[in-house]
Amino acid sequence: MYTEFEIRQLPLSLKNVREKVSNFLKNNDLKLEDIDSYFGVFALDGSEILAGGGYKDNLIKCIAVDSRYRENALSNRLISHLISSIMAEGYANVKVFTKPSNADIFESFGFKTIARSRSAILMDNNPTGISSYTEYLSAFQRSGNNGAIVMNANPFTKGHRHLVEQASKMVDNLYVISVKEDKSLFSYPQRYEMIQRGCRDLKNVMVCHGSEYVISSATFPTYFIKEVTDATEAQIELDLSLFTEYIAPALNITTRFIGSEPQDLLTRQYNRKMKELLPQNNIKVIEVERIKLKEEGEVISASSLRRELENNNFEGAAKFAYSTTVPYLISYLATRALRLELETTPKPGLVDKADSGAHRDMNYKMMNECIEIMRSYTDKFSLLGYTSQIPDIEEIIKTGEEAQNALLEHTKGINTYKGALLCLGLGVISASLSYCKEEKIESKVWREFIIKLAKHLPEGKGTHAQKVKEKYKISSALDNARAGYPLLFEKWIPFYCNNIKDEHCLLKTILLIMSTLEDTNVYYRGGEKGAEMVKKSAEEVLNDFSVEKVKE
Repeated sequence: MYTEFEIRQLPLSLKNVREKVSNFLKNNDLKLEDIDSYFGVFALDGSEILAGGGYKDNLIKCIAVDSRYRENALSNRLISHLISSIMAEGYANVKVFTKPSNADIFESFGFKTIARSRSAILMDNNPTGISSYTEYLSAFQRSGNNGAIVMNANPFTKGHRHLVEQASKMVDNLYVISVKEDKSLFSYPQRYEMIQRGCRDLKNVMVCHGSEYVISSATFPTYFIKEVTDATEAQIELDLSLFTEYIAPALNITTRFIGSEPQDLLTRQYNRKMKELLPQNNIKVIEVERIKLKEEGEVISASSLRRELENNNFEGAAKFAYSTTVPYLISYLATRALRLELETTPKPGLVDKADSGAHRDMNYKMMNECIEIMRSYTDKFSLLGYTSQIPDIEEIIKTGEEAQNALLEHTKGINTYKGALLCLGLGVISASLSYCKEEKIESKVWREFIIKLAKHLPEGKGTHAQKVKEKYKISSALDNARAGYPLLFEKWIPFYCNNIKDEHCLLKTILLIMSTLEDTNVYYRGGEKGAEMVKKSAEEVLNDFSVEKVKE
């Protein structure tokens, strides 16, 4: 029997280590799940795992102790180490997904069982966690026949709206709870806001914030990878246990509404378990049939919408979206365009995955972080444009200044995407205006709105661009916008569309832009000779293209 032990972190990225941990867990009737870190307990200088456990975010998982050493209190040392590691990463509380037989061990560390299934329990060491959330929900409670919908809405579609609308007709009050976990294409704040906007006209519908106690990585991790595993049924039962014991009583819910699921196996299994378990707790389950697109007959789903977005098909995505969601699609595609530009490698003189080009104070990581910051502001721009009239110019300028200040604060004064703020700001506002007017983004109308907006924007004073404009008598970025971006619409977009199937399409489009644009930044850095050199060399490489020549 060993008397001295040590705890080691096991790097699961190494194939032989991962196999060793998997075999250890298999011998203890467990399976290796998705985790951030895993630790093993070993005898000093030993190589055999005597006990092990890991965590994902603030959830302890995959705890096992070799049956020969269960009297050595190894689990106590291991759990203490895991809790300390999780807290060191900034989490205020810790949860554990484990077998009911391990309850006593975790109770000695202050954990409390908050949900139970036939084969697993969920425990929490936060004494006020679930009660704080139910207290929040209770403030929404109204008397009458109350129903609930839990939705991720990634993003909010016509299908989500149909479900809410139909459910709202069957109850006095309907509570829509937004899934809070941030593992979706659209962030939680975006999804919550989309649900709010999409339900605003339904007077008996209240949108509530989600929490880690409603479809989260702690209660239902396989939901976010859309994969049915051996643990899925236990996770579903835990999630529904939390709903029946805490969520439903807080809102006095007697009915839960779900949409039919013709495609996703995991959601179908979740729906089936709801129909089985919730009525046992006096909660009816009503399934609302999914709606289809009128023309194609395709079932409306968020996954179909996201597929169209990934294919750069805005009109295809918009067909599935509820009207109030459209500005978020425009905003998403705008920042996705920025990311595609950043990731295009190699790019002469510009920041890419390989290097920082001529920008010694910038790098790929910084630019990526700035795109994330930009996204909340492109949302604001797009929402400003989603109107039947030209939005307030002062509000546009204010939003642009807020965005620029946020970027400068993050980069500590380095000017990263100032030009993109002007182009994308005008672009998404005008695209939203165009869609609101025509229910499509038609280039002629889009361009007209850009011109109208740009004419109201003030000239920059004392900027590098203004100095270059006066010295070399060339157009500034604002001048280009006021002219309706002639090169963009007449040359660059047609070129891009004609070469869309070329694997180097993005790189060639950048070369075309470099060969034709009077770029004030290039003039400022290299003068007239430098600008001509850039245009000429870009044209030569484009006409006799190879990646090696671009690198050279």
